[in-house]
Amino acid sequence: MTEIQNTMVRRLGVHTSIAGGLHKSLERANTFGCNTVQIFSHNPRGWAVKSISEEDILMFKSLRLKFNISPVYIHASYLINIASSDGDLRRKSIDLLTIEMDRADVIGADYVILHPGSASGDDEGVSRKRAIDALNEIVQVGRWKAGLLIENTAGERGDISSTIMDLSEIMTGVRGPLISGVCIDTCHAFAAGYNIRSDKGIQKILDEIRRYIGLNKLKLIHLNDSKGDIGSGIDRHEHIGSGKIGTAGLKRFINHPFFSNIPLILETPKKTESDDIENLRKVRVMLDT
Repeated sequence: MTEIQNTMVRRLGVHTSIAGGLHKSLERANTFGCNTVQIFSHNPRGWAVKSISEEDILMFKSLRLKFNISPVYIHASYLINIASSDGDLRRKSIDLLTIEMDRADVIGADYVILHPGSASGDDEGVSRKRAIDALNEIVQVGRWKAGLLIENTAGERGDISSTIMDLSEIMTGVRGPLISGVCIDTCHAFAAGYNIRSDKGIQKILDEIRRYIGLNKLKLIHLNDSKGDIGSGIDRHEHIGSGKIGTAGLKRFINHPFFSNIPLILETPKKTESDDIENLRKVRVMLDT
Protein backbone atom coordinates (compact mmCIF):
# COMPACT_ATOMS: atom_id res chain seq x y z
CA MET A 1 0.00 0.00 0.00
CA THR A 2 1.29 3.45 -0.91
CA GLU A 3 1.92 5.67 2.08
CA ILE A 4 -0.15 8.84 2.32
CA GLN A 5 1.60 12.07 3.21
CA ASN A 6 0.76 13.26 6.70
CA THR A 7 -0.25 16.87 6.03
CA MET A 8 -3.53 17.19 7.94
CA VAL A 9 -3.92 19.85 10.58
CA ARG A 10 -6.73 18.01 12.38
CA ARG A 11 -5.51 15.08 14.43
CA LEU A 12 -7.27 12.04 12.95
CA GLY A 13 -6.52 8.39 13.60
CA VAL A 14 -7.82 4.89 14.24
CA HIS A 15 -7.20 2.09 16.69
CA THR A 16 -4.39 0.07 15.11
CA SER A 17 -3.10 -3.42 15.84
CA ILE A 18 0.12 -4.05 17.76
CA ALA A 19 0.63 -7.43 16.10
CA GLY A 20 4.35 -7.88 15.46
CA GLY A 21 5.35 -5.32 18.09
CA LEU A 22 4.08 -2.04 19.47
CA HIS A 23 5.95 -0.05 16.83
CA LYS A 24 3.99 -1.82 14.08
CA SER A 25 0.89 0.09 15.21
CA LEU A 26 2.60 3.34 14.20
CA GLU A 27 3.61 1.97 10.82
CA ARG A 28 0.00 0.98 10.20
CA ALA A 29 -1.26 4.38 11.32
CA ASN A 30 1.19 6.16 9.02
CA THR A 31 0.17 3.99 6.09
CA PHE A 32 -3.41 5.17 6.65
CA GLY A 33 -2.24 8.80 6.68
CA CYS A 34 -3.06 9.20 10.38
CA ASN A 35 -1.34 11.68 12.67
CA THR A 36 -2.70 10.31 15.94
CA VAL A 37 -3.34 6.74 17.06
CA GLN A 38 -4.96 4.53 19.67
CA ILE A 39 -3.59 1.11 20.65
CA PHE A 40 -3.76 -1.59 23.25
CA SER A 41 -0.39 -1.86 24.99
CA HIS A 42 -0.80 -5.64 25.36
CA ASN A 43 -3.22 -8.46 24.56
CA PRO A 44 -6.53 -7.10 25.91
CA ARG A 45 -8.03 -10.57 26.29
CA GLY A 46 -5.88 -11.68 29.21
CA TRP A 47 -4.73 -10.48 32.60
CA ALA A 48 -1.12 -11.58 32.10
CA VAL A 49 1.08 -8.83 30.63
CA LYS A 50 4.52 -9.31 29.11
CA SER A 51 7.11 -6.60 29.58
CA ILE A 52 7.97 -4.35 26.65
CA SER A 53 11.45 -4.90 25.26
CA GLU A 54 13.94 -2.05 25.15
CA GLU A 55 14.16 -2.51 21.38
CA ASP A 56 10.40 -2.07 20.96
CA ILE A 57 10.40 0.99 23.22
CA LEU A 58 13.15 2.67 21.21
CA MET A 59 11.55 1.79 17.87
CA PHE A 60 8.17 3.06 19.05
CA LYS A 61 9.56 6.40 20.20
CA SER A 62 11.66 6.80 17.06
CA LEU A 63 8.80 6.06 14.65
CA ARG A 64 6.43 8.31 16.54
CA LEU A 65 8.78 11.24 15.95
CA LYS A 66 9.46 10.24 12.35
CA PHE A 67 5.75 10.02 11.49
CA ASN A 68 4.66 12.99 13.65
CA ILE A 69 2.03 10.91 15.44
CA SER A 70 0.57 12.69 18.45
CA PRO A 71 -1.19 12.30 20.78
CA VAL A 72 -0.76 8.58 21.40
CA TYR A 73 -3.67 7.00 23.27
CA ILE A 74 -3.64 3.61 25.01
CA HIS A 75 -7.04 2.01 25.51
CA ALA A 76 -7.08 0.12 28.80
CA SER A 77 -8.13 -3.53 28.74
CA TYR A 78 -11.87 -4.19 28.62
CA LEU A 79 -11.37 -6.75 31.40
CA ILE A 80 -10.92 -3.93 33.90
CA ASN A 81 -13.95 -3.23 36.10
CA ILE A 82 -12.97 -1.02 39.02
CA ALA A 83 -16.66 -0.64 39.92
CA SER A 84 -17.13 -4.36 40.59
CA SER A 85 -18.43 -5.62 43.93
CA ASP A 86 -16.31 -8.74 43.43
CA GLY A 87 -13.22 -8.15 45.53
CA ASP A 88 -10.93 -10.31 43.42
CA LEU A 89 -12.00 -8.71 40.14
CA ARG A 90 -11.69 -5.24 41.62
CA ARG A 91 -8.18 -6.00 42.92
CA LYS A 92 -7.07 -7.39 39.56
CA SER A 93 -8.59 -4.37 37.83
CA ILE A 94 -6.71 -1.91 40.03
CA ASP A 95 -3.45 -3.78 39.47
CA LEU A 96 -3.94 -3.96 35.70
CA LEU A 97 -4.88 -0.29 35.39
CA THR A 98 -1.71 0.59 37.31
CA ILE A 99 0.25 -1.50 34.81
CA GLU A 100 -1.49 0.31 31.93
CA MET A 101 -0.31 3.64 33.35
CA ASP A 102 3.23 2.32 33.81
CA ARG A 103 3.36 1.07 30.22
CA ALA A 104 2.06 4.38 28.90
CA ASP A 105 4.97 6.16 30.53
CA VAL A 106 7.47 3.57 29.29
CA ILE A 107 6.58 4.19 25.63
CA GLY A 108 5.82 7.89 26.07
CA ALA A 109 2.07 7.66 25.40
CA ASP A 110 0.05 10.74 26.30
CA TYR A 111 -3.15 9.20 27.67
CA VAL A 112 -4.77 5.99 28.89
CA ILE A 113 -8.50 5.67 28.18
CA LEU A 114 -10.68 3.85 30.71
CA HIS A 115 -14.21 2.50 30.78
CA PRO A 116 -14.72 2.74 34.55
CA GLY A 117 -16.87 -0.37 34.70
CA SER A 118 -20.31 -1.76 35.33
CA ALA A 119 -22.54 -1.94 38.36
CA SER A 120 -23.40 -5.56 37.47
CA GLY A 121 -26.77 -5.46 39.21
CA ASP A 122 -25.75 -3.16 42.07
CA ASP A 123 -26.87 0.41 42.62
CA GLU A 124 -25.09 2.59 40.05
CA GLY A 125 -24.27 5.30 42.57
CA VAL A 126 -22.71 2.79 44.95
CA SER A 127 -20.75 1.25 42.09
CA ARG A 128 -19.53 4.66 40.96
CA LYS A 129 -18.29 5.25 44.51
CA ARG A 130 -16.36 1.96 44.33
CA ALA A 131 -14.77 3.12 41.07
CA ILE A 132 -13.79 6.43 42.68
CA ASP A 133 -12.29 4.61 45.67
CA ALA A 134 -10.33 2.34 43.33
CA LEU A 135 -8.93 5.31 41.42
CA ASN A 136 -7.98 7.01 44.68
CA GLU A 137 -6.14 3.82 45.61
CA ILE A 138 -4.21 4.04 42.36
CA VAL A 139 -3.40 7.68 43.11
CA GLN A 140 -1.51 6.45 46.17
CA VAL A 141 0.64 4.10 44.08
CA GLY A 142 2.50 6.71 42.07
CA ARG A 143 2.52 9.59 39.62
CA TRP A 144 2.60 9.32 35.85
CA LYS A 145 3.34 11.65 32.97
CA ALA A 146 0.49 10.05 31.04
CA GLY A 147 -2.99 11.21 31.95
CA LEU A 148 -6.05 9.03 32.51
CA LEU A 149 -9.17 9.78 30.44
CA ILE A 150 -12.59 8.54 31.54
CA GLU A 151 -14.81 7.54 28.61
CA ASN A 152 -18.57 7.95 28.50
CA THR A 153 -20.61 4.79 28.01
CA ALA A 154 -23.77 3.97 26.08
CA GLY A 155 -26.31 3.67 28.89
CA GLU A 156 -26.51 -0.10 28.92
CA ARG A 157 -27.86 -1.59 32.12
CA GLY A 158 -25.24 -1.18 34.83
CA ASP A 159 -23.27 1.59 33.11
CA ILE A 160 -21.90 4.09 35.62
CA SER A 161 -20.55 6.72 33.21
CA SER A 162 -23.15 7.32 30.49
CA THR A 163 -23.88 10.98 31.31
CA ILE A 164 -21.68 14.04 31.66
CA MET A 165 -22.84 14.26 35.29
CA ASP A 166 -21.59 10.71 35.89
CA LEU A 167 -18.19 11.59 34.45
CA SER A 168 -18.08 14.73 36.56
CA GLU A 169 -18.84 12.80 39.75
CA ILE A 170 -15.96 10.42 39.09
CA MET A 171 -13.52 13.20 38.21
CA THR A 172 -14.50 15.30 41.22
CA GLY A 173 -14.15 12.36 43.58
CA VAL A 174 -10.62 11.40 42.56
CA ARG A 175 -7.83 13.26 44.31
CA GLY A 176 -4.63 14.42 42.65
CA PRO A 177 -3.62 14.70 39.00
CA LEU A 178 -4.40 11.14 37.82
CA ILE A 179 -7.44 12.06 35.71
CA SER A 180 -6.58 14.51 32.94
CA GLY A 181 -10.01 14.65 31.35
CA VAL A 182 -12.58 12.76 29.33
CA CYS A 183 -13.01 10.96 26.04
CA ILE A 184 -16.45 11.41 24.46
CA ASP A 185 -17.61 8.58 22.20
CA THR A 186 -20.23 9.72 19.68
CA CYS A 187 -21.97 6.33 19.48
CA HIS A 188 -22.10 6.06 23.26
CA ALA A 189 -23.37 9.62 23.71
CA PHE A 190 -26.11 9.11 21.10
CA ALA A 191 -27.17 5.75 22.55
CA ALA A 192 -27.27 7.32 26.02
CA GLY A 193 -29.73 9.97 24.84
CA TYR A 194 -27.65 12.90 23.59
CA ASN A 195 -29.00 13.89 20.17
CA ILE A 196 -25.64 14.96 18.78
CA ARG A 197 -26.89 14.86 15.19
CA SER A 198 -28.78 18.14 15.80
CA ASP A 199 -27.52 21.63 16.62
CA LYS A 200 -29.70 21.67 19.74
CA GLY A 201 -28.36 18.32 20.92
CA ILE A 202 -24.75 19.33 20.29
CA GLN A 203 -25.31 22.50 22.28
CA LYS A 204 -26.81 20.47 25.14
CA ILE A 205 -23.80 18.17 25.54
CA LEU A 206 -21.45 21.12 25.08
CA ASP A 207 -23.25 23.07 27.81
CA GLU A 208 -23.03 20.08 30.16
CA ILE A 209 -19.32 19.63 29.48
CA ARG A 210 -18.76 23.33 30.13
CA ARG A 211 -20.80 23.33 33.35
CA TYR A 212 -19.81 20.03 34.96
CA ILE A 213 -16.37 19.13 33.58
CA GLY A 214 -14.74 22.12 31.91
CA LEU A 215 -14.15 22.63 28.21
CA ASN A 216 -10.40 22.15 28.63
CA LYS A 217 -10.97 18.61 29.93
CA LEU A 218 -12.23 17.16 26.65
CA LYS A 219 -9.10 15.49 25.26
CA LEU A 220 -10.45 13.06 22.64
CA ILE A 221 -13.49 12.19 20.53
CA HIS A 222 -14.10 8.57 19.62
CA LEU A 223 -15.85 9.07 16.29
CA ASN A 224 -18.30 6.28 15.55
CA ASP A 225 -21.74 6.00 14.01
CA SER A 226 -24.38 4.07 15.96
CA LYS A 227 -26.33 0.94 15.04
CA GLY A 228 -28.84 1.74 17.78
CA ASP A 229 -31.16 4.73 17.81
CA ILE A 230 -30.97 7.66 20.17
CA GLY A 231 -31.50 6.65 23.80
CA SER A 232 -31.42 2.95 22.92
CA GLY A 233 -28.65 2.12 25.39
CA ILE A 234 -27.12 -0.11 22.71
CA ASP A 235 -23.32 -0.03 22.42
CA ARG A 236 -22.97 -1.03 18.77
CA HIS A 237 -20.58 0.98 16.64
CA GLU A 238 -21.34 1.44 12.94
CA HIS A 239 -19.37 2.60 9.91
CA ILE A 240 -19.24 6.37 9.43
CA GLY A 241 -22.47 7.56 7.80
CA SER A 242 -24.13 4.14 7.88
CA GLY A 243 -25.80 4.40 11.28
CA LYS A 244 -28.49 6.35 13.07
CA ILE A 245 -26.35 9.46 13.61
CA GLY A 246 -25.57 9.64 9.91
CA THR A 247 -23.16 11.61 7.77
CA ALA A 248 -24.84 14.98 8.27
CA GLY A 249 -25.01 14.55 12.04
CA LEU A 250 -21.40 13.45 12.46
CA LYS A 251 -20.20 16.20 10.12
CA ARG A 252 -22.13 18.79 12.11
CA PHE A 253 -20.63 17.50 15.37
CA ILE A 254 -16.96 17.32 14.41
CA ASN A 255 -17.02 20.70 12.63
CA HIS A 256 -18.65 22.53 15.53
CA PRO A 257 -16.28 25.38 16.48
CA PHE A 258 -15.64 23.97 19.94
CA PHE A 259 -14.93 20.42 18.80
CA SER A 260 -12.95 21.43 15.72
CA ASN A 261 -9.55 21.11 17.44
CA ILE A 262 -10.22 17.94 19.42
CA PRO A 263 -8.39 14.83 18.09
CA LEU A 264 -10.57 12.16 16.47
CA ILE A 265 -10.05 8.40 16.80
CA LEU A 266 -12.25 5.99 14.86
CA GLU A 267 -13.34 2.71 16.45
CA THR A 268 -15.58 1.65 13.58
CA PRO A 269 -16.17 -2.01 12.65
CA LYS A 270 -13.20 -3.62 10.96
CA LYS A 271 -13.06 -6.89 9.06
CA THR A 272 -10.14 -5.78 6.90
CA GLU A 273 -7.84 -2.74 6.76
CA SER A 274 -9.92 -1.45 3.84
CA ASP A 275 -12.69 -0.69 6.34
CA ASP A 276 -10.43 1.76 8.17
CA ILE A 277 -9.32 3.31 4.88
CA GLU A 278 -12.91 3.90 3.77
CA ASN A 279 -14.08 5.29 7.11
CA LEU A 280 -11.09 7.64 7.27
CA ARG A 281 -11.85 8.78 3.71
CA LYS A 282 -15.40 9.64 4.69
CA VAL A 283 -14.23 11.66 7.69
CA ARG A 284 -11.67 13.56 5.63
CA VAL A 285 -14.44 14.54 3.20
CA MET A 286 -16.51 15.77 6.16
CA LEU A 287 -13.60 17.87 7.40
CA ASP A 288 -12.82 19.33 3.97
CA THR A 289 -16.36 20.37 2.98
